[in-house]
Amino acid sequence: MTKRIKNLLKDKLTIIAILITLSIAIISLIKLGKVPIQITHIDKLEHVFAYFVLSLVWLLALKATKINKYIIIFCCFLYGIIIEALQITVTSYRSGEILDIIANSTGILIAFIIYNYFFKKKKAI
Repeated sequence: MTKRIKNLLKDKLTIIAILITLSIAIISLIKLGKVPIQITHIDKLEHVFAYFVLSLVWLLALKATKINKYIIIFCCFLYGIIIEALQITVTSYRSGEILDIIANSTGILIAFIIYNYFFKKKKAI
């Protein structure tokens, strides 16, 4: 029974990772309305959370493959930079910021640390 659940989750995690990736792109590039309550720098926490989830799901989805976890992390980092560049070049209503890239990187780093903590390989003595 647990083997079936693991197999289902393994296949679904890749689909979920793709959907999260697309969702971040869409949310980052669409025009959003005014927020009724403004909280200073709350968007940075949203960036941290979004890229934490993105990185962790990709790491888990590709855990059983031969793809190196550092390449996955690098791709998530590069994806964040590309999204920020697209906000500057493609849209007139969004702005890319260095602080957003730092927030994205923070989320990626937290996901990487947590992933390594829970999935570190035990070394033989």
